[in-house]
Amino acid sequence: MAELLRIADLNAWYGESHILHGVNLSVNEGEVVTLLGRNGAGRTTTLKSILGLVDKRSGSITVSGTEVIKQPTHKIARLGLLGYCPEERGIFARLNVDENLALPPKLGDDGMSVEEIYDMFPNLAERRRSMGTQLSGGEQQMLAMARVLRTGARLLLLDEITEGLAPVIVEALGKTIRQMKERGLTIVLVEQNFHFAAPLADRHYIIEHGHVAEVVEGHEADAKRERINEFLSV
Repeated sequence: MAELLRIADLNAWYGESHILHGVNLSVNEGEVVTLLGRNGAGRTTTLKSILGLVDKRSGSITVSGTEVIKQPTHKIARLGLLGYCPEERGIFARLNVDENLALPPKLGDDGMSVEEIYDMFPNLAERRRSMGTQLSGGEQQMLAMARVLRTGARLLLLDEITEGLAPVIVEALGKTIRQMKERGLTIVLVEQNFHFAAPLADRHYIIEHGHVAEVVEGHEADAKRERINEFLSV
């Protein structure tokens, strides 16, 4: 598999606060990779650093072989490879589901049609005329992910998509991740819920105090569960 993302010796700052301290990781095309860790460990900052959404960064970030560490966010977006689903979701509350799905720009040729989206997210099909403010938290999360899938991005950065959601919705999102992988998409998933992440990921990077404390291959997850829980426990 071709390497789609490589991060080497990544440091990142918000103002004077030094958040990331030499992060190293790689993601191959078609993989699902998780960033695990406690709140404040640096997982979301890692995603934002890929997109240039931090005050300062150093090191190396290559996306499909292109170095982006010195590029501004708008130029990174124009590579047409990256799709970002932030923790706050960012849907348009005063637009209905159909209107939200009509807005994303086309980044690549493999963007899903609206009907394909509704096949993948039947809950949204039932609510297609509902305004963003009328959707449940789970439906808002589905819509946020669906908008990214509309763009045709090949590398998806998903931040805490299960946060605060009911178990039945979490299960549905797990099914969606599997469908996305079957389509050949590559996913970096920031997650605290290891029970959710374990069966999905090819590899887990455990982030602790702004660096990668441990790397666990997907087939090692059960054997190393106790070790992983030590990093994730409060």
